[in-house]
Amino acid sequence: MNTFAKIALLSCKLINFTKRLIMEKIILKVGDKAPDFKAIDQDGKEMNLSDYKSKKVILYFYPKDNTSGCTAEACSLRDGYEDLQRMGLEVIGVSPDGAKSHQSFISKHNLPFRLIADTEKEVAQRYGVWGEKKMYGRTYMGILRTTFIIDANGVISHIFNKVNTKDHVHQILDELGKTN
Repeated sequence: MNTFAKIALLSCKLINFTKRLIMEKIILKVGDKAPDFKAIDQDGKEMNLSDYKSKKVILYFYPKDNTSGCTAEACSLRDGYEDLQRMGLEVIGVSPDGAKSHQSFISKHNLPFRLIADTEKEVAQRYGVWGEKKMYGRTYMGILRTTFIIDANGVISHIFNKVNTKDHVHQILDELGKTN
Protein backbone atom coordinates (compact mmCIF):
# COMPACT_ATOMS: atom_id res chain seq x y z
CA MET A 1 0.00 0.00 0.00
CA ASN A 2 1.48 3.39 -0.97
CA THR A 3 1.74 6.34 1.41
CA PHE A 4 -1.28 8.14 -0.05
CA ALA A 5 -3.50 5.08 0.39
CA LYS A 6 -2.31 4.66 3.99
CA ILE A 7 -3.10 8.31 4.76
CA ALA A 8 -6.53 8.01 3.14
CA LEU A 9 -7.29 4.86 5.14
CA LEU A 10 -6.16 6.46 8.40
CA SER A 11 -8.25 9.55 7.63
CA CYS A 12 -11.36 7.42 7.08
CA LYS A 13 -10.73 5.54 10.32
CA LEU A 14 -10.28 8.83 12.20
CA ILE A 15 -13.48 10.27 10.76
CA ASN A 16 -15.45 7.13 11.69
CA PHE A 17 -13.92 7.12 15.19
CA THR A 18 -14.83 10.81 15.65
CA LYS A 19 -18.40 10.21 14.45
CA ARG A 20 -18.72 7.33 16.91
CA LEU A 21 -17.45 9.47 19.78
CA ILE A 22 -19.90 12.24 18.90
CA MET A 23 -22.82 9.81 18.73
CA GLU A 24 -21.85 8.08 21.96
CA LYS A 25 -21.51 11.38 23.83
CA ILE A 26 -25.07 12.46 23.14
CA ILE A 27 -27.12 11.11 25.99
CA LEU A 28 -30.19 13.19 26.67
CA LYS A 29 -31.94 12.94 30.00
CA VAL A 30 -35.11 14.22 31.59
CA GLY A 31 -34.66 17.93 32.36
CA ASP A 32 -32.43 18.61 29.33
CA LYS A 33 -33.41 21.18 26.74
CA ALA A 34 -34.66 19.31 23.67
CA PRO A 35 -32.32 19.91 20.71
CA ASP A 36 -33.95 22.01 18.02
CA PHE A 37 -33.72 20.74 14.47
CA LYS A 38 -34.63 21.62 10.92
CA ALA A 39 -36.12 18.74 8.93
CA ILE A 40 -38.46 17.81 6.10
CA ASP A 41 -41.83 16.15 6.71
CA GLN A 42 -43.75 13.67 4.54
CA ASP A 43 -44.95 16.48 2.25
CA GLY A 44 -41.48 17.93 1.74
CA LYS A 45 -42.31 20.87 4.02
CA GLU A 46 -39.53 22.22 6.19
CA MET A 47 -40.20 22.14 9.90
CA ASN A 48 -38.36 22.88 13.13
CA LEU A 49 -39.01 21.72 16.66
CA SER A 50 -39.13 25.43 17.53
CA ASP A 51 -42.30 25.64 15.36
CA TYR A 52 -43.96 23.89 18.31
CA LYS A 53 -42.81 26.44 20.87
CA SER A 54 -45.23 26.61 23.81
CA LYS A 55 -46.73 23.23 22.82
CA LYS A 56 -46.12 19.80 24.31
CA VAL A 57 -44.67 17.33 21.82
CA ILE A 58 -44.34 13.57 21.59
CA LEU A 59 -41.25 13.04 19.42
CA TYR A 60 -40.99 9.35 18.67
CA PHE A 61 -38.18 7.67 16.76
CA TYR A 62 -38.83 4.40 14.97
CA PRO A 63 -36.72 2.29 12.58
CA LYS A 64 -38.81 1.78 9.43
CA ASP A 65 -42.20 2.43 7.87
CA ASN A 66 -44.53 -0.54 7.33
CA THR A 67 -42.68 -3.02 9.52
CA SER A 68 -44.70 -4.87 12.14
CA GLY A 69 -43.39 -3.13 15.29
CA CYS A 70 -43.30 0.33 13.74
CA THR A 71 -46.81 -0.07 12.33
CA ALA A 72 -48.13 -1.25 15.71
CA GLU A 73 -46.53 1.76 17.43
CA ALA A 74 -47.86 4.27 14.88
CA CYS A 75 -51.36 2.76 15.01
CA SER A 76 -51.34 2.83 18.82
CA LEU A 77 -50.55 6.55 18.70
CA ARG A 78 -53.19 7.03 16.00
CA ASP A 79 -55.85 5.24 18.04
CA GLY A 80 -55.12 7.40 21.08
CA TYR A 81 -54.49 10.59 19.13
CA GLU A 82 -57.65 12.36 20.35
CA ASP A 83 -56.74 11.63 23.99
CA LEU A 84 -53.24 12.95 23.37
CA GLN A 85 -54.65 16.07 21.69
CA ARG A 86 -56.99 16.68 24.65
CA MET A 87 -53.88 16.69 26.85
CA GLY A 88 -52.36 19.32 24.53
CA LEU A 89 -49.84 16.96 22.96
CA GLU A 90 -48.67 17.07 19.34
CA VAL A 91 -47.24 13.86 17.84
CA ILE A 92 -44.25 13.80 15.47
CA GLY A 93 -42.69 10.58 14.20
CA VAL A 94 -39.10 10.34 12.96
CA SER A 95 -37.47 7.61 10.88
CA PRO A 96 -34.76 7.42 8.20
CA ASP A 97 -37.38 6.68 5.52
CA GLY A 98 -37.96 9.22 2.77
CA ALA A 99 -40.98 11.47 2.29
CA LYS A 100 -42.57 9.17 -0.32
CA SER A 101 -42.41 6.19 2.04
CA HIS A 102 -43.92 8.32 4.82
CA GLN A 103 -46.78 9.44 2.57
CA SER A 104 -47.60 5.82 1.79
CA PHE A 105 -47.34 4.83 5.49
CA ILE A 106 -49.64 7.69 6.52
CA SER A 107 -52.18 6.88 3.79
CA LYS A 108 -52.17 3.13 4.42
CA HIS A 109 -52.71 3.48 8.18
CA ASN A 110 -54.65 6.79 8.35
CA LEU A 111 -52.05 8.46 10.55
CA PRO A 112 -53.13 11.96 11.67
CA PHE A 113 -49.65 13.28 12.56
CA ARG A 114 -46.49 14.40 10.81
CA LEU A 115 -43.56 12.13 10.02
CA ILE A 116 -40.05 13.48 9.57
CA ALA A 117 -37.98 12.08 6.71
CA ASP A 118 -34.63 11.91 8.54
CA THR A 119 -32.77 10.31 5.63
CA GLU A 120 -29.39 11.67 6.75
CA LYS A 121 -30.09 10.65 10.40
CA GLU A 122 -29.30 14.19 11.59
CA VAL A 123 -32.27 14.45 13.96
CA ALA A 124 -31.68 10.93 15.28
CA GLN A 125 -28.04 11.77 15.97
CA ARG A 126 -28.95 15.00 17.77
CA TYR A 127 -31.20 12.95 20.06
CA GLY A 128 -28.66 10.16 20.51
CA VAL A 129 -30.91 7.49 19.02
CA TRP A 130 -28.81 6.49 16.02
CA GLY A 131 -26.64 3.73 17.37
CA GLU A 132 -25.37 0.21 17.31
CA LYS A 133 -27.97 -2.55 17.33
CA LYS A 134 -27.71 -6.32 17.41
CA MET A 135 -30.13 -8.80 15.91
CA TYR A 136 -29.69 -12.44 14.99
CA GLY A 137 -25.98 -12.24 15.83
CA ARG A 138 -25.45 -9.32 13.45
CA THR A 139 -24.28 -5.87 14.58
CA TYR A 140 -25.35 -2.82 12.59
CA MET A 141 -26.23 0.86 12.96
CA GLY A 142 -29.88 1.85 13.21
CA ILE A 143 -32.58 3.78 15.05
CA LEU A 144 -32.88 2.94 18.74
CA ARG A 145 -36.64 3.05 19.23
CA THR A 146 -37.19 5.91 21.69
CA THR A 147 -39.91 8.42 22.55
CA PHE A 148 -39.31 11.84 24.07
CA ILE A 149 -42.04 13.94 25.66
CA ILE A 150 -41.10 17.61 25.39
CA ASP A 151 -42.92 20.15 27.53
CA ALA A 152 -44.18 23.58 26.46
CA ASN A 153 -40.83 25.12 27.51
CA GLY A 154 -38.88 22.82 25.20
CA VAL A 155 -37.57 20.65 28.05
CA ILE A 156 -37.59 16.85 27.96
CA SER A 157 -40.05 15.67 30.61
CA HIS A 158 -40.13 11.93 29.84
CA ILE A 159 -38.05 9.43 27.87
CA PHE A 160 -39.29 5.99 26.86
CA ASN A 161 -36.40 3.69 25.94
CA LYS A 162 -38.43 0.49 26.32
CA VAL A 163 -41.37 1.11 24.05
CA ASN A 164 -44.38 -1.19 24.13
CA THR A 165 -45.17 -0.87 20.43
CA LYS A 166 -48.65 -2.40 20.59
CA ASP A 167 -49.79 -0.19 23.47
CA HIS A 168 -47.49 2.81 23.35
CA VAL A 169 -50.26 5.37 23.69
CA HIS A 170 -51.33 3.86 27.03
CA GLN A 171 -47.71 3.62 28.13
CA ILE A 172 -47.47 7.39 27.54
CA LEU A 173 -50.87 8.26 29.02
CA ASP A 174 -50.19 6.16 32.13
CA GLU A 175 -46.84 7.84 32.71
CA LEU A 176 -48.21 11.32 32.12
CA GLY A 177 -51.10 10.54 34.47
CA LYS A 178 -48.56 9.87 37.24
CA THR A 179 -46.93 13.29 36.81
CA ASN A 180 -49.89 15.54 36.02
